[in-house]
Amino acid sequence: MAVFTYQGTGARGEKRSGELEASSRADALRRLSMDRIQPLMLVAKADTAAPVRKKAETKTSTANASGMARRETLSGNIRLSSAQVILFTDELADFLNSGLQLEPALQLMENREERSPVKDVSRFLREKVRDGTSFSEALKMASPSFGELYCNLVAAGEISGALAPLLRRQATHLVAMQDLKARIQLALIYPAALVLAGTVAMIIFMTVLVPQMMKLFSKPGAVIPLPTYILIHASKITQQYGLVTAAILALGLVGFVAYVRTPAGRRWWDEAKLKLPLMGPLLSASFYAQFCQTMANLLQNGLPLLNAMKLMSQATGNVFYRSQVLRITDLIGEGASLTRAMKAVGHFPANLRDLMKVGEQTGELGETMAKIGQRYDKIIQQRIDKVMSIVPLIIISALGLMVLLIAWSMLSGIYGAMQGLQAHH
Repeated sequence: MAVFTYQGTGARGEKRSGELEASSRADALRRLSMDRIQPLMLVAKADTAAPVRKKAETKTSTANASGMARRETLSGNIRLSSAQVILFTDELADFLNSGLQLEPALQLMENREERSPVKDVSRFLREKVRDGTSFSEALKMASPSFGELYCNLVAAGEISGALAPLLRRQATHLVAMQDLKARIQLALIYPAALVLAGTVAMIIFMTVLVPQMMKLFSKPGAVIPLPTYILIHASKITQQYGLVTAAILALGLVGFVAYVRTPAGRRWWDEAKLKLPLMGPLLSASFYAQFCQTMANLLQNGLPLLNAMKLMSQATGNVFYRSQVLRITDLIGEGASLTRAMKAVGHFPANLRDLMKVGEQTGELGETMAKIGQRYDKIIQQRIDKVMSIVPLIIISALGLMVLLIAWSMLSGIYGAMQGLQAHH
């Protein structure tokens, strides 16, 4: 018989620990399951089994380890989309809130009829948890789609015994972040599509329509006005040097992409985007919303402020803002309050700091930051509406002006050509 030391959670989420005797690890897990204890750690303390049985168990464990290694490799290569991570988190939170233990909940998700990566990840997680691995550690091994922030939050939920409500808040947070990202992308894609469509239309006009009209101007006696002369030569330049210009632009784009992939280039570009008219304020507001909502999620789940800031720096995609968050984290580690550190670093608006100061003084910083995040959600929507109303109007007006100038050049050329032909006859 072997003696196992265990740590885990009981049926109501309370912490449980102790020792038990069992013939094998599987027997120990079965006994813990009968007592409605979900193990987070299970370690063999002593083993007095016969050498023959040890040898057999060693072979069995080696075979199991080999099988688990193959499954781990398979699961470790599975990537989940944002929607699938949300689905996994939401379903697991529902099962745990209904009173199920972690392993049976994962088994239900594993047995779902729909074939998806969620099913495979659930199987892998259940097997790891059944072998005594903590859920947060199993998540790190299961899929790279569970980021460090997600896994650390789950670890905090395991320690506090509040895994189900934490997963529910995390699912809500992930949905909010996905919605925010979709709205920002919509605001940026629509103007870009208008610019692309207008550019293609102008290229077709200059390379197809204008050359056909040049036959009329080439007739004897045709008088070509200055606007038409400029248009014709612009069309010739487009036809003769269009491919060269396109190649230069393509090389410039490749060089730009290569530069922004370097650390210095990425920081410069992330900071430059924030200074763009209309788009800069929108991107800044999206960061403030993400910062406040993520911090609220971390603080409300019981993480200390310093640890929450460290995790926030890892979850910040903008390199420039990440450097600001890291500087704030260092100042907090030296004893400064959050608002004082933000003021020392700069780039955070005064009204944001004033609202956070209220949360610091009342001791409800997490709840305050959740409310600030909701306020910035409204600001983002207002700025998106502004971008969607002003930018398309500017682009359409510019394209309309160009079409008007080209049409005027063509009509004046036709009029001059007709007069020249009449005078010639």
